[in-house]
Amino acid sequence: MKYKSVFDIIGPIMIGPSSSHTAGAARIGRVARTLFGKQPKKVVVSLYGSFAQTYKGHGTDVAIIGGVLDFDTFDPRLPESLTIAKQAGMDVTFIEEVAVTEHPNTARLMISDEQNEIEVVGISIGGGKIQIIELNGFQLNLSGTNPAILVVHNDRFGAIAAVTNILTKHSINIGHMEVSRKEKGKVALMAIELDQNIEDMIIDELQALPNIIQVTRMVE
Repeated sequence: MKYKSVFDIIGPIMIGPSSSHTAGAARIGRVARTLFGKQPKKVVVSLYGSFAQTYKGHGTDVAIIGGVLDFDTFDPRLPESLTIAKQAGMDVTFIEEVAVTEHPNTARLMISDEQNEIEVVGISIGGGKIQIIELNGFQLNLSGTNPAILVVHNDRFGAIAAVTNILTKHSINIGHMEVSRKEKGKVALMAIELDQNIEDMIIDELQALPNIIQVTRMVE
């Protein structure tokens, strides 16, 4: 995501004075939508800290659901996102959590339909910037502003090298990479931020590797 002016960060039609509570919240919702890959039927949003205390006044609820609907921060439909979601048959629930998190602007989204469900935790760090810090229980640090791929794989020797070798072969530079696993030898997650978007054929090549379960692409 590239900013043309300060208004791309604050969002001239956003509700509320805080880019952290509006633009950042919208981007958390939109990244969650991207990771889910389609419009969900149900969204449960747990809000923590400052998000939980001020979300109605700052429009955080409107912004997050707007993002889940795939609206950008400057989309004129954003203020009506809760109504649009309801009209689309989306079941939306907000929960005000009392637990203390490391960052005051934290949201946990449970997104689902009849076939699939994902859990995404994001934080809004200011100026419309975010970090996705958890996906389905895997710890990660994803900015949401750079092209990236998320690779779910079996935790086996050579799996990481096989992925990076393909990226090297296609002259794709890695800006940031993290690997997370819940248990040794089970399922792991590679979160790789890239300097450029990658083509479908590279995704297909990665998906065909041994021990690779799923590859999800996030474009700039």
